[in-house]
Amino acid sequence: MRKLFRGAAALATSVVAVVALSASVEAKPVDAWAGCPDGAVCIYPQNQNPAVKPSHVFYRYGAHNLINQFGNHWVLNNQYGGATANLCTGTNGAGCGRPIAAKTGVYADLTPINSIRLNP
Repeated sequence: MRKLFRGAAALATSVVAVVALSASVEAKPVDAWAGCPDGAVCIYPQNQNPAVKPSHVFYRYGAHNLINQFGNHWVLNNQYGGATANLCTGTNGAGCGRPIAAKTGVYADLTPINSIRLNP
C-alpha cells in the first residue's frame, strides 16, 4: 500500500511540475514590435505617437488598397529577410515611393496614399 501511495505522490508531483512549466510559456511572437507581429507590416491610427496598437496588419505580399486613411500615421515594416514595403499614391500598388526597409518604420502623411505594397 505504501508503494502505491508513493507512486501516486510521485505522479502528482510530476503532473504539477509539468503544468507549472507549461503555464509560464506565452504564445506571443518573439519579435513583436509596438504590437506589430513578426513578419507583418502595420499601420497605426492617425496621430498615435508612439505607435502602440496597429489598426491594420498585412502579411501577404502584393498590393493592399487603403480606405479613409488621412493625416500622419506610423507604418512599421516588421518583415524579415530583406522584405520591403512601399506606400503608393495609386490603387493596386501603382505610383509607389521609396521602399521601407525590413525592421524599420516611417511616420507618414497617408492623405495622398491609396495603397501599400509588400515586397519579398
